[in-house]
Amino acid sequence: MQIVKVNFKKGGKVYDYLTNGLTCQKGDKVVVETPKGLEIATVVMSNQEVNESIAESKVVRIATEKDLEKQKKLYLKQEEVRKKVEKAVEKYQLHLKIVSIDFPFEGNKIVISFLSEDRVDFRELVKDLAQQLKSRIELKQIGVRDQVKEIGAIGVCGKETCCKQYLSDFDKVSIKMAKNQNLSLTPSKISGMCGRLMCCLAFEDEHYQAIAKKMPKMGSVVTTPAGEGTVYYNDILKEMVTVKMIVNDMPKLVVYAVSDLTFPQRTQEGKVQSQKEITSQELENKSEPAKNKKRMRNKKHGKEA
Repeated sequence: MQIVKVNFKKGGKVYDYLTNGLTCQKGDKVVVETPKGLEIATVVMSNQEVNESIAESKVVRIATEKDLEKQKKLYLKQEEVRKKVEKAVEKYQLHLKIVSIDFPFEGNKIVISFLSEDRVDFRELVKDLAQQLKSRIELKQIGVRDQVKEIGAIGVCGKETCCKQYLSDFDKVSIKMAKNQNLSLTPSKISGMCGRLMCCLAFEDEHYQAIAKKMPKMGSVVTTPAGEGTVYYNDILKEMVTVKMIVNDMPKLVVYAVSDLTFPQRTQEGKVQSQKEITSQELENKSEPAKNKKRMRNKKHGKEA
C-alpha cells in the first residue's frame, strides 16, 4: 500500500492519502477526495510504502493546467466576495472580523472564517449572502491563534511565525514551560503575535525538564570539590551551576559542572529531597522490631511513646 502526505495550505495540517497508483513528487499539485468534494492539495511527502494506514480517501489525479487555472480564478474572486461580505456585516451591525474566504475547488460553497470575542447570531447574514452570491455559505468562527496562522506575521525572532510556516496543530503551551527555561515571565517577552504564549516554548520543554531533574535546587546546599556552597544560578543548557561560597571570609561565585557536585537527588516527580526528608524516609523504612524497642525504652524512662 502506498500513500502520500498532502496539505491544503502552507503550514496547514498534513493528511495521508492513498496514491491510487499515481507517482507523486514533493511539491506536486494533486486533486484529492474530501468530505466537501474535490480539492487541490500540495504533496509534502512523496510516495511511501506502508503496511497499513488509516487513510481512506485517495488522490484522484495530478492537477492539470485546467485545474490550476480554475483554482486561480477562485483566488481572484476572493477580493470581490470579501467586499460584499464586509458590507453585509456592517449592514447587520455584527461585531466580527472577516479573516479569510475560501472556495472549495468544485465551487459550490463559500467558507468564511471570522474572528469575534462573543457569540454571534449570523443567521440573517447567511441568508443575505446566499442570495447575493448564489452559493451555500458556511461561517466558521476561529481563534486568535488561527487568525495569525491564516494571515501570517513576523515573530519576535524576526522570522515568519512557526504556525504559518509549518505547524499543523497547536500544542498546549503553559507558563510553566517559560519557568522551566528560566525565561522572563513578562507577558510581552513570552507572547507571540497572537497575544498568546509563544508556540516555540513547547519545542524544547521536554529537554529542559529532563536536564532540570539533574540540577540542584536554587538556594540549596551542595558539596563542591572545594567544600560546601549555596546554589546561586543554574545554566540548564550548559549543565553548569554557579555556587556561592565563602572563601577567606568573603563571598565568591564559582562555576562548576553539575557532575562535579554532590547534592540530594530529585524524586521522580521532579522535586528535590532534602537530607532531612531522606533521613525521615529511612526512619520510616526501619523494621517494626526496632520501633517496638524504642517504644519500650521511652516507656521505661517515663516518656510518651
